Amino acid sequence: MPASRTTDLPTVGHAWHLLARPDGWPTPADFALREIALAEPGPGQLLVRNKYVSVDPYMRGRMNDVKSYMPPFALDAPMDGAAVGEVVAVGPQTSGVTVGDHVAHRLGWRDYALVDAADASPVDPGAAPLPAYLGALGMPGLTAYAGLMKVAAFQPGETVFVSGAAGAVGSQVGQLARLKGAKRVIGSAGSDEKVRLLLDEYGFHAAFNYKRGPVAEQLAEAAPDGIDVYFDNVGGDHLAAAIDALHVHGRIAVCGMISVYNATEPTPAPHNLPLIIGKRLRMEGLLVTDHVDLRPQFLSEVGGWLRDGSLRHSETVVPGLENAVDAFLGMLRGENVGKMVVRLDD
Repeated sequence: MPASRTTDLPTVGHAWHLLARPDGWPTPADFALREIALAEPGPGQLLVRNKYVSVDPYMRGRMNDVKSYMPPFALDAPMDGAAVGEVVAVGPQTSGVTVGDHVAHRLGWRDYALVDAADASPVDPGAAPLPAYLGALGMPGLTAYAGLMKVAAFQPGETVFVSGAAGAVGSQVGQLARLKGAKRVIGSAGSDEKVRLLLDEYGFHAAFNYKRGPVAEQLAEAAPDGIDVYFDNVGGDHLAAAIDALHVHGRIAVCGMISVYNATEPTPAPHNLPLIIGKRLRMEGLLVTDHVDLRPQFLSEVGGWLRDGSLRHSETVVPGLENAVDAFLGMLRGENVGKMVVRLDD
């Protein structure tokens, strides 16, 4: 199959580069937006004009030069992450994709991406807004689904506590638990506005602002009969409070610990970890890449709930690739409601 393309393809794009490994909180000086050369797609490749790119908490860990479940970002090189965009050129011998299609892929933090077709997933902007494929129908949504249903082994009639509940993952965890028959869903968030969103928009049974008092006291008030499942996005005092509140044979799905991502000194473990023994708690880390087999089931079930309005999703949209670092830092500070995405200007 010969190559196909739109006219006047650019020869130069722009991509964010990591210049230095942050010590503690990242600063704008650690990044630079630079020009990159663009080539026409070769066999099996696509050139994609990105429309939305994602900024996510896990990216902070990739800025450190440490061995982890994902390789660190290379210095003075383009960063990567989830993105969704429009195909503007298709290389020869590439089937199943045409110019004008929309795809999700892993070469974000830039305006144009040369992507292997095998690494791009078709998305339908008629079925859901494009940002939803970076959130509710993307990696955060699958993380919520796999974490609640498989890692935490949630069962109808149980009480679920979610930290960071107004974020892209947490907001979906709480809604999924409610839709799946939870007795009670409780969320924590960092502002009164977010608490109202959890209650009024997402249907949580109870929610509290963790900045207004000790987490353990507020959780005990919201869940006087205890909890069965804790979905952890925060760590720290939230994890300690959950261990106190969990019933015997309770489960903890650890998705993230954003409270310690920018720490420069070792952070202490929860003081009450010995309770894990007597309560026979199960605590398991969660990586969405371990659960890609659930994706068809997830898309079918969650897609249906999105279409009929049973499940709500929110995005905080920052316009302009030049503002991607500001969006990332804002996400780390908790300034987003739902998924934080960057919209690239046409």
